Amino acid sequence: MHSCNACGFFTATRYAAQMSISAIIVAAGQGERAGGDTPKQRQSLGGKPVFVWSVEAFLSHPKVTECILVAPAGDEAIYASLVPDAVNTVPGGANRAESVKAGLRDSMVQEPGLVMSHEAARPGLNQGTITTLIDAMANADAAAPALPVSDALKRQYETRLSNIDRSNLYRVQTPQVFRHGDISKALEIAGSLVDDLAAIEARNGKVVLVRGSESLAKITYPDDLKRLERLLMPTPLAPRLGTGFDVHAFEPGDAVTICGVEIPHDQKLAGHSDADVAWHALTDAILGAAALGDIGDHFPPSDPQWKGAPSHLFLAHAVKVAAEAGWALTSCDLTVICEAPKVKPHREAMRQRTADITGLPLDAISVKATTTEGLGFTGRRAGIAAQARAVMSPLPPKA
Repeated sequence: MHSCNACGFFTATRYAAQMSISAIIVAAGQGERAGGDTPKQRQSLGGKPVFVWSVEAFLSHPKVTECILVAPAGDEAIYASLVPDAVNTVPGGANRAESVKAGLRDSMVQEPGLVMSHEAARPGLNQGTITTLIDAMANADAAAPALPVSDALKRQYETRLSNIDRSNLYRVQTPQVFRHGDISKALEIAGSLVDDLAAIEARNGKVVLVRGSESLAKITYPDDLKRLERLLMPTPLAPRLGTGFDVHAFEPGDAVTICGVEIPHDQKLAGHSDADVAWHALTDAILGAAALGDIGDHFPPSDPQWKGAPSHLFLAHAVKVAAEAGWALTSCDLTVICEAPKVKPHREAMRQRTADITGLPLDAISVKATTTEGLGFTGRRAGIAAQARAVMSPLPPKA
């Protein structure tokens, strides 16, 4: 082993040796200071137990060979039921060192393999931290994430305070990584330990600290769980509002199509497709809310395949591509602007047809009609205009 301890942050070149790596997650404590009816490591964070966050982080890392969960003695079955079968669950000991030794005894990894010991009450572990720690072992006997102490430090003596120089002081986190043989021997002869690094430090091993993270903070008190939930859970996206507007002129014919409903009239609407002015406006509103362009981008008027096409194809396409982008249509409001034909007698049929295409419930669809009191091209009965608003809500992330 090296004869000095490294206290500065270190970025190693990639550890070239291909070796087995065992992840030991220590979850055997009771965590009473965190409050609640269950140990802190089993309390819910983002819909799953705290300790499961760390299990998933290790299982998904390509260099980790095995994952061992050290559970409270007698509760192994409870913990094992909450993790994949690939995880070995073993009973823990009376203290941290004994629990880590229990994990080591179950490990299939041997020298020169690595062991990563991690506290289950630190759910904010990510792939980058695991990789950085493995790389750091190219030039160390042990490695751990840490953050410099930034707050002022004082020691209290009854009514007096004294300042403590915070230079070279660090908040050490986990996982802590070692060579299997080194940590096994060190823990066998160690006494009471602050952490597993202390066993290596007692043997004058070289310890490298890599940059840690606030999300790796330990849950100790009730407020810690709330703070980590804010750090680890993504902020929900707010709903989006999209607007659309369309207009079509009249031409000779005998009916108009609005919201998929054919309404008898002495003229029809001119357009490359079926000229469904309301659904065109709604299609644009959906695409706009999802930032996916407009109807002309998806269905160019210059493309002959869309000549005379029914507009339900456009509307269904907009709903589909918005969903693929992570947005669901949750309500819509359409306003048809014309002097004739009368829309109100057909309004319920229009709502139903819109529900059929979009999948929305009827009570989430509004269809209204108005006139311009004889003003403008609609007032002159030269055509029909429509405007639409679409409310889009974020879909939950895909598993």
